[in-house]
Amino acid sequence: MIKCVAIDMDGTLVNSEQIVSKENANAIKEAQKAGVEIVIATGRSYEEARYVLEEAGIRTYVICANGAEIRDESGEKQTSIGMSMDTVHQVQAVFDEQGLYFEVYTNKGTYSNDYDKALAVVMDIYMSASLKNKYEELLKGAKKRFEEGKVKLIDRYESLFNDSSTAIYKLLAFSFDEEKLIKARKQLNQIEAIAVSSSGKENIEVNSEDAQKGLALSEFVKKRGISLEETMAIGDNYNDISMFQRVGRAVAMGNAPDEIKSYVDFVTTTNDEHGVAHAIMNIFEYVK
Repeated sequence: MIKCVAIDMDGTLVNSEQIVSKENANAIKEAQKAGVEIVIATGRSYEEARYVLEEAGIRTYVICANGAEIRDESGEKQTSIGMSMDTVHQVQAVFDEQGLYFEVYTNKGTYSNDYDKALAVVMDIYMSASLKNKYEELLKGAKKRFEEGKVKLIDRYESLFNDSSTAIYKLLAFSFDEEKLIKARKQLNQIEAIAVSSSGKENIEVNSEDAQKGLALSEFVKKRGISLEETMAIGDNYNDISMFQRVGRAVAMGNAPDEIKSYVDFVTTTNDEHGVAHAIMNIFEYVK
């Protein structure tokens, strides 16, 4: 019997318009009413995850930044895992050498050192999701990341890296140049104590090797007396593999790459076809 469901956000819980469908939200709420523990497991910061969940009326624990942080239903931090500054500088050197724009996720929020590149990256991702007819609306949403403080603009990342009170959770690099990403991943694989993953074909995510969704989920269910065998994970990309490898039932989205589907027990419909709701319905017959 499944007692816990861990759900990724981008490409999974949210659709291509970056919202949670009513079908997905209702399925989650019905599962919670039946006593099933729901946890959101995302590469996003808590700030960027929270507003989407609040709009959908979903209250639950959130595994943030790929497992670097866990927050409870009220947003209180339960655990956090940062990277050493020596490691951060090694990763930064790789990204700089390959000319990759990157953002920094910390215990004080998410930071960018280039407003124009940050907007361009978000817009390129949105536009590649076949939303070209909503350009103005999407641009407004991209700018809101800064206006509402979900991403903070900073001149130089060194001021973060030199601040002993700042914990670095994740470095997230973007590029639509596949060759640059391949070269960067090859170099990153030579650095010890990091976990290298991605939440899309155009990015690279780097965390501490101890900050992975699967590890955070293992700790989460253990504290609740739930076994991993009684846990289901739903996701669509490489940063979800650490969950898939541990849980009793692994579910990939229909929009996931074929390689990701090879790790799972079941493939649901796409994120634009309420795949999360279908996955829950497949396990819990009480969800209508």
